[in-house]
Amino acid sequence: MKFSLTKLRAAFGDIRAMEKLHVDTYTEDIINDIENEPFALSETNVMYAGLSELAGYHYLNTVIVGSFNIKTINGAQLKIEGDDFSLQLKSDMVELESDFSNVSNRSMTKIDFEIEAEDVTKIVKSKIKSLTLTAKKNKVVFSIIEIKTDEN
Repeated sequence: MKFSLTKLRAAFGDIRAMEKLHVDTYTEDIINDIENEPFALSETNVMYAGLSELAGYHYLNTVIVGSFNIKTINGAQLKIEGDDFSLQLKSDMVELESDFSNVSNRSMTKIDFEIEAEDVTKIVKSKIKSLTLTAKKNKVVFSIIEIKTDEN
């Protein structure tokens, strides 16, 4: 029989040990049901992104899945470097918190960035070189990924 200190601590009511043993199917289901397509990739994260409009305001909706884990009340910034432009976007909410899944040992962070109407046309994979996400003391550099499909 295998001995597990975490299981023993959980049996005696240690909350942290119980959290480690808890299977988080809620976060895992959200990760598996992300609407947007993969947009950019860093060493340990994937960024899913899509544009939306609500009451005349435009947003770049992103979901970061991977090792990026944040809890802040200062918001986030996304710097988009393109062929002939540079955009600095701010998150529409200043309070952000990642959801951690202990099933796959990765986090999911939803961040919506405000974008001006005239800049919406610049958000095209072929025009973007890199994206830099900054929140708190975390900085993640993403590069654009092209998903190739076989269409014959």
